[in-house]
Amino acid sequence: MAGQRALLETMFRAAIAAADPALAIPRHLPAAPRGRTIVVGAGKAAASMAKAVEDHWQGPLEGLVVTRYGHGAPCQRIEVVEAAHPVPDAAGRAAAGRILEKVQGLSADDLVLCLISGGGSALLSLPIEGLTLQDKQAINSALLKSGAPIGEMNVVRKHLSAIKGGRLAAAAWPARVVSLVISDVPGDDPAIVASGPTVADPSTGAQALEILRRYGIAIPEAVAQRLARGADETPKPGDARLAQAQTHVIATAQLSLDAAADVARQAGFNPVMLGDAIEGEARDVGREHAALALRTAAQNGRPCALLSGGETTVTVRGKGRGGRNVEYLLALALALEGRAGIHALAGDTDGIDGVEESAGAVITPDTLQRAAAAKLDARAMLDNNDAWTFFSALGDLVVTGPTLTNVNDFRCIFIE
Repeated sequence: MAGQRALLETMFRAAIAAADPALAIPRHLPAAPRGRTIVVGAGKAAASMAKAVEDHWQGPLEGLVVTRYGHGAPCQRIEVVEAAHPVPDAAGRAAAGRILEKVQGLSADDLVLCLISGGGSALLSLPIEGLTLQDKQAINSALLKSGAPIGEMNVVRKHLSAIKGGRLAAAAWPARVVSLVISDVPGDDPAIVASGPTVADPSTGAQALEILRRYGIAIPEAVAQRLARGADETPKPGDARLAQAQTHVIATAQLSLDAAADVARQAGFNPVMLGDAIEGEARDVGREHAALALRTAAQNGRPCALLSGGETTVTVRGKGRGGRNVEYLLALALALEGRAGIHALAGDTDGIDGVEESAGAVITPDTLQRAAAAKLDARAMLDNNDAWTFFSALGDLVVTGPTLTNVNDFRCIFIE
């Protein structure tokens, strides 16, 4: 079993390495402008992206990026600010305000190089006029517990922001805007990654209001009035201020899954791709993948690795410590019922599963047996959203520390 865990972790590291900004950034850098180069950005990979730009940029540049606490990187010319994630704080708000100021007053000869990665929605938090940071914190916290998919969450975030949903690019006009994006969202739509600060937004305030109501989220009066009025909408497709904006997605979940598949293939496992954009309630996806793994085990004579990416969600009803990847794994283990020859790993490629300082965990055929010996009630702990505690007690957490990139969740199920 130790060998299978080591191989799973090797695949996970290969997936992370494939999304390293030091590899992805250099081949996508634009030509230097006649005027100034201003670098701005937000996300868990923002600092490492900025470092890669500094290492390969020929000519002067300046700028500011904001990343999660503990995810910084040493930069000389681009200022790095750290702020809170997933619930925004005053440091993120101040950094977002400064970023907006940096891109204003530019000319058509200037270049704004925008570095975007997952986590930017919370880190680039600048409430629209009339709203407070507390309004955004309350709504963000409720959305995180609601089970809403990331696309719907970011429709709301765009319409409560003075900088997201294309507003940053509009503020930079007439400068040329080039965005380099590390995607952490299913489908790799740059309008969703970090709530698309430089990408036109087809959604509306009315849609944002409907999403909040559908998930039963308490709406502060100022927010309800703002969304209902439809005032000051986000820039829409065709907006002339975004005509010169270019966006390049430079790292994706699929590229990382491909790298992991190469490792599996070399180890004698046949890689089977389940998809790079899987969404849904984490425990439901876990049960579905268990059923698929059991069918595959019964039908397939060759060792295989079921690979998938995307972003599941968790509707928080309990009071435990969790994360979507460990919740997926606990549901998977329960559904597998200790089936021999099946091992699995699930983890977030940024190194942080939810708010815990672990990327995810592993399960083995004896996971439930070891849990019973340790007097852990696996089903009760799943009901309490306490999967982190479960895997921590077994010593089965996967801890990488901040990886300084983010292409969302990685999942692999070995079937021997």
